[in-house]
Amino acid sequence: MRNLDVTTLRSFVAVAELGGVTRAAGFLNLTQSAVSMQLKRLEELLGLSLLDRSGRSVRLTASGEQLLSYARKMVELNDEAFARLTHKEYAGEIHLGVPHDIVYPVIPRVLQRFAAEMPRMQVQLSASHTNKLKEQFARGELDVILTTEGKLEEGGETLNEIPLRWVGAPGAQVWKQRPLRIAQGRMCAFRADLISTLDKAGVPWTSVVDTASDRTIEATVSADLAVCTMLEGTAPPQLAEIDGTDLPDLGMYLVNMYTAGRRLSEPVQRLADMIRAGYQPLRQVEAIRA
Repeated sequence: MRNLDVTTLRSFVAVAELGGVTRAAGFLNLTQSAVSMQLKRLEELLGLSLLDRSGRSVRLTASGEQLLSYARKMVELNDEAFARLTHKEYAGEIHLGVPHDIVYPVIPRVLQRFAAEMPRMQVQLSASHTNKLKEQFARGELDVILTTEGKLEEGGETLNEIPLRWVGAPGAQVWKQRPLRIAQGRMCAFRADLISTLDKAGVPWTSVVDTASDRTIEATVSADLAVCTMLEGTAPPQLAEIDGTDLPDLGMYLVNMYTAGRRLSEPVQRLADMIRAGYQPLRQVEAIRA
């Protein structure tokens, strides 16, 4: 009977998700040579080539892709069992604030993993707008927040960088009209920069709604009555990114995380670590695109 080592599988998963041995080694707090040796032993054990090393970045072979699914499950099950049997009996609540548009895909996976590791800690998730979340954080009502904003403020760290895109109805035509009809919520963190960008580009515009409701914005835009802006990849199915137009470029936005610094309890620190780790693969993808 041949057994797969969980430590080796953890290194394999890290390399696959982070796109290379160097990043994986840093994430795992191991040397590059240690990670490379673990991968070599894994390939020798299975008698299979798991990684295609011919290009600048590491890619999975067909066998590697098949193993990755099993490896993730085995590592997660190992961590869940270990956590349940050995963790300290932390109990209480953590208040996490996240903008509506970036709840997916990272946060549900983080919540699931955190619940398995600290089952008596409850995470209260508040999905709102960046400006409101920052106000709540300043008042001490939230322990950890994510934001989408154009710059990083003191005490925060950037987890990802995503372009802002023009969004309209599928096959939208309203973007051709002048003044440009825009529908951007009054609480939206993108609104001020959007207006400034249009003014600098000399594009006349008019706001067609005055609301803080995202559903109202989506209904207006999906009817091709206006356009709005959203982070790349976050548009709902009834809307679509608008490409190939003469509309001005909207630039990049940062996904930032803010915590209470040295005052963090161990559960809050663990939650922040999980969020940070969850964004690592996404940040790698954005770097490749750039």
